Amino acid sequence: MPPSPRLELDRETFLARYWQREPLHMPAAVAGFETPLDPDEIAGLAMEETLESRLIECDGDGWRVHHGPFVAADFRRALPFSLLVQAVDHVVPAVAQLRRLADFLPGWRIDDIMVSYGDDGASVGPHYDNYDVFLLQGAGDKLWRIGQRCDTDTRLLPHPELRILADFECTAEYVLGPGDVLYVPPGVAHWGIARGESTTFSIGFRAPRLNDMLSRRADAVLERIDTESFFTDPGRPPAQRAGEITAGDRRAAADAVQRTLSAHAADCWFGELVTEPRADLRPDGAALRALRERWAAGGATLSLDPAARVAWQEDEAGVTVFANGDSLQLPRAAQPVIETLCATWRLEPGDWAGMPPGADGSTLVQFLLESGCLDVG
Repeated sequence: MPPSPRLELDRETFLARYWQREPLHMPAAVAGFETPLDPDEIAGLAMEETLESRLIECDGDGWRVHHGPFVAADFRRALPFSLLVQAVDHVVPAVAQLRRLADFLPGWRIDDIMVSYGDDGASVGPHYDNYDVFLLQGAGDKLWRIGQRCDTDTRLLPHPELRILADFECTAEYVLGPGDVLYVPPGVAHWGIARGESTTFSIGFRAPRLNDMLSRRADAVLERIDTESFFTDPGRPPAQRAGEITAGDRRAAADAVQRTLSAHAADCWFGELVTEPRADLRPDGAALRALRERWAAGGATLSLDPAARVAWQEDEAGVTVFANGDSLQLPRAAQPVIETLCATWRLEPGDWAGMPPGADGSTLVQFLLESGCLDVG
């Protein structure tokens, strides 16, 4: 495995001035970068049943999108086209290594790496995203135009699938070559156009919707709250007008809900939400038995599956480990082991051999195996 790539960046300045605020062009940010995939390999991935892929072209009258899996004939087109393959880091280790470019951000924030190929003039049109993205240029050059800030009121062209901006107000232009990076925060319009054959690696970040967060928090409360708990209003003043719900009544109700949300929710709902994978990764019975047998034989290296989502948090009672949407509470002595796994993506036998008996490394490994996070080598 080649050395992990490094992003040449003043991290503190970036987080203070640019992260979720302003775009940033970073020329030669990944020194000596060589694309790990050529166009034929990207096309091959787009033929796979297990990967989400799209092909986008514009013929002057409108934008057309086609969905994979594709066959070779699909790539023989008269018009320029962009081919996009999602979650390539889940299946190509060299692409997974590119996630380390953002290792100064929490691992749970990174979603996946999309790889795109475009021939000369290809584009997916002016658009905006609701998440942060690092656009790393692979082979060839690509012109990127930065535009206005957008929101749900921004006008889009009518299209059943694509979110193409009806109006684009260019504020800056950059030509990216191999190893250059462009950071684009949420809501900022951008428009990439290939100059010759071009490949781009888009490191996208996960941002849970607030309605999903509220729903998950409420579900956690409902699992714990006493069904015989009721709204109370001792010391209230006499009613003045028949049938009125007063401002004081509304404040009391809101305060009661807020107190309930704060007092009754288990503290693992957020970690379970942000580690949920795109698909169920849990192994079936036969696969799990094989993994357990290799683990029980001893001396094995445990490797984190590239598609796995693992995180942890420190609690009063110890640490809670999150794996593909599941959670497990362990003693604090387990923290160094889970930190090692998150940092190196692997565990050697010596990493858990020194854990105190109370930390129960076997429990942790079994949990990660059952969650579909580990391979046993």
